[in-house]
Amino acid sequence: MRRLALIASLILFVGLNAMFAQTTTITGAVTDSESGEPMPGVSVVVRGTTIGTVTNVDGNYSLSVPNDATNLLFSFVGMTTQDIVIAGNTTINVALVSEAIGVDEVVVMGYTTARKSEVTGSSVQVGGETLANMPVASVDQALQGRVAGVSISQASGTPGSAQNVRIRGRSSITAGNEPLYVINGVPMVSGDASATTSGSSMSVLASLNSSDIETITVLKDASATAAYGARGANGVIVITTKSGKSGKANINFSANYGFSNDAIDGPSVLKGVEAEELYYDAIYNTYQGNYGVPTDRSLVQDWYLTEGYNVFGDTYKNWVDDGRKEGNWEDVITNDNAPMQEYNLSASGGSDKMTYYTSVGYFNQEATVIGSEFERISGSLNLSAELTDKLTFSTNNSASHSYQDGLLETSAYFSSPRAVKYFMPSVDQPYLEDGSINIQNTSLPNPLWIAQEDIDDSKLTRIISTNSLRWATPVKGLSLSTKLSIDYQVYNYKRYRNPIRGDGDGTNGYGWQANRNRANYVFQNVANYVMQLDGGHDFDFNLIQEYQKNRLYYLEADADNFSDVGLTNLNSAGNPTTANSWFTDWSVASYLGMVHYSYQGKYIVDATYRREGSSRFAPDNRWGNFWALGGAWNLHHESFMSNLSSVVSSLKLRGSYGVTGNAEIALNQFEPLLNFDSDYAGEGASYPGVFGNEDLSWETSYSLDLGIDFGLFNNKVTGALGYYRRETKDMLLGVPLSLTTGHTDQDINVGRMENKGFEMELNVDIIRSSDFNLSIGGNLGTNDNEVLELAKDLNGEEINITSTIDRVETGHPVYGWYMPTWAGVDPDTGDETWFIDPTVDETTTTNFNEAEQVWQGGSAIPKITAGMNLHVDFKGVFLDATGYYAGGHKVYEGWHRYTNGTDLFSVSWYQGIDVLMDRWQQPGDEARFGKIEYTARPWQRHSKFLYDGDYFRLRDMTIGYDFNSRVTDAIGIGALRVYVRGTNLYTWVKDENLKYDPEVDTDGETGMATPPIKSFIFGVNLKF
Repeated sequence: MRRLALIASLILFVGLNAMFAQTTTITGAVTDSESGEPMPGVSVVVRGTTIGTVTNVDGNYSLSVPNDATNLLFSFVGMTTQDIVIAGNTTINVALVSEAIGVDEVVVMGYTTARKSEVTGSSVQVGGETLANMPVASVDQALQGRVAGVSISQASGTPGSAQNVRIRGRSSITAGNEPLYVINGVPMVSGDASATTSGSSMSVLASLNSSDIETITVLKDASATAAYGARGANGVIVITTKSGKSGKANINFSANYGFSNDAIDGPSVLKGVEAEELYYDAIYNTYQGNYGVPTDRSLVQDWYLTEGYNVFGDTYKNWVDDGRKEGNWEDVITNDNAPMQEYNLSASGGSDKMTYYTSVGYFNQEATVIGSEFERISGSLNLSAELTDKLTFSTNNSASHSYQDGLLETSAYFSSPRAVKYFMPSVDQPYLEDGSINIQNTSLPNPLWIAQEDIDDSKLTRIISTNSLRWATPVKGLSLSTKLSIDYQVYNYKRYRNPIRGDGDGTNGYGWQANRNRANYVFQNVANYVMQLDGGHDFDFNLIQEYQKNRLYYLEADADNFSDVGLTNLNSAGNPTTANSWFTDWSVASYLGMVHYSYQGKYIVDATYRREGSSRFAPDNRWGNFWALGGAWNLHHESFMSNLSSVVSSLKLRGSYGVTGNAEIALNQFEPLLNFDSDYAGEGASYPGVFGNEDLSWETSYSLDLGIDFGLFNNKVTGALGYYRRETKDMLLGVPLSLTTGHTDQDINVGRMENKGFEMELNVDIIRSSDFNLSIGGNLGTNDNEVLELAKDLNGEEINITSTIDRVETGHPVYGWYMPTWAGVDPDTGDETWFIDPTVDETTTTNFNEAEQVWQGGSAIPKITAGMNLHVDFKGVFLDATGYYAGGHKVYEGWHRYTNGTDLFSVSWYQGIDVLMDRWQQPGDEARFGKIEYTARPWQRHSKFLYDGDYFRLRDMTIGYDFNSRVTDAIGIGALRVYVRGTNLYTWVKDENLKYDPEVDTDGETGMATPPIKSFIFGVNLKF
């Protein structure tokens, strides 16, 4: 770190010695080309810098620009951005032309920016206006349905939990598949911050306030992502925060308040009398004529209550005597109309020499299940100052503290409030007769008690500071800049299980606490040279050196036997059980060259080369080369298109090819590693853990992207069509080793996988006027995933990666569904049947073990994702709506053994769901479920519980009103907007047998996690 500081100091010293040149003041006016009226609020920026201002109420501006400045960019929402050559002029007047929003906007690409018309790759930018009306805990939620080829799903609806984001499918089997996140030009740490795998996840992105974000850009192809080398294979999401503009101070305040419920109800549990009926079915079907069980089904219940062995004891008889009162556990665990609130206050402004943006925010959201919430307090301060006419300093700083009161979601289910809905028998009552919580007399721990007494708290404090210094050198067009960024995170987790009832009652209480400190440092040096030659030849050269260091410290300890109820810290425990700590340290060094060439805006060429070294690999394999070439042709600038100008507003052909990498693997896998045990024959011991492989290297992706971008009828119709193919080579897979090595396998680079598909975007302005606007749009992306090659064993046979219901096999999608094929219920006997091998014939069997596992024709990866959007505004009233569709994939019901099995699991031990009522009862019955039997079968996972995963969601709908200037002027404010927003208002599911929420984790299995939420939010935005 001291070396980095020394380098930064030297660069600053060089810059400070160059503060001698002069600036030029340029003035002018901006008007509307149609009305001639002055346009206030137009952004005027020196091209390639952050130096800028906005026009005043009269449409006038004044801006001090460096002498080496070549162009000014004039931009305003709904108008065509104009790029004006300065050419020594001190007065520049501009008339802006109306067009569809975003037709030639400036796209933030991470290291650079580019006009949309000159982008050669596949990228989509979502503006801050879209985010403004979307109060969400995690910013990546706002992207669902807005970008073709991007699949976003919520493994959990618990506020603040991590999202699953996939760009153009899955590119790796064992390495990471999440995209890289870049904030203000700096690669950042993302993903799940939590220390537990059995509780709620906690997204690192949830620490960011969406109100502070200016744009989010999704980079999808190699031309756009090769600049990020070994971290660009899964795509890149670039987040740019807001900055100030020169002019008077602008004060913005927003407030949101609403309530949430589950987006769908999920499976309906059996009523107590239904479960009772199925239980007697089980006794009759299994024991009729034996042990005194009557041969007449109608007599079984009376026999059981008087003479039979009552497995439920007095609880059941009391329930019967009490009139079979329902426990209504679903109502008990549900937090109906869970409240949500958010408040944000920001200020921005500045002078020609300095601009600022600062904000504070508060967000709180309760979960739809009892005992869980998420809270965030955030603040930011962004400054840009011209220290001299040649030297500009910028700093972007944010700080946040997030708190999540989580719950068990992925294991230890019987203490999970959500699981109680499906597992707690109705004979159990949540309250005693005196109204107090029923603690001891329930089959499973009472969730009311667990929510009151147990703890699953996560706290994340995060500080991000990015500081840069830019020197416009005396050489025309050449600038040098340096940037230092620090992302510091402190995470604390606390788990406590009370000693009275639950997971801690067997050990007189249990506690576990973990602490994780992470520091991510990024240091960049950039040399940028802009050259314009006569005849319209424009060059933009960038040379970049980047160094990233990431350090993580982890400490955990647990204990049991607590001294008293309510004492939850580890020092109150009498029996410390384990303690553990570790430290990781990895770094990446890179050298990057980028060239952008434009000839008269017609022909565009981009070339990128990055050489990157990563400490994750052995010294001899540490460095990799990544590159991309991209080209674009703006046909609408050609003379032969002039006769079509009234129809074709813009038409661009683009294509790119490049190589990116994936280094998201466990650390130090190239080295032989030891594992440690604290109790081996009473002493500490070490033993072989990882065999190691010094030849390990990057997974490499080769990407082709072809596309057409178009605008028709004065850009009232805009869109894009594209095709992509990405082949991943040298995948990291395990191969078996001789047992003499002391290891079972070793990771090597082998195997190939392919993703390919088509993408489409279309937006249509049906009506465009000053008072009334109507537009619709949508996007669609397809993904065809196929495993092309796998590792081979010692006999030369391919090694398939298998589990009980999925498999990685060549010729099929990654983790395709493999399982026995269900053949239905035999109407004569009520037995479940399966096909022995449906690939051969339709012979069936009642012996599950005789049925072959075969591919079921799909995987958990959606083949199609689509988004739809609608905008209407009329005299200040507006309506915005978005929808999201995913299809072509399959979802497996993960917990069917416990909820809808035809044995004791569902009808005796746990509560079960009402689909079991469609069961076989007598010969001739056509039913989905076989006869209920009084037995405990092995878990039989088969295609009966594999469903089509297609679904559509009305993702967002916002209705609001922008008050006109007569009202706002009268009350002394700049602008006023009120609105109501609904989220996940409607969900359509193709397969009627899929009762759970269709938005599941990437493994494709439903679980007991909190589902996504349906919310109604009321909001107000004020500008002063």
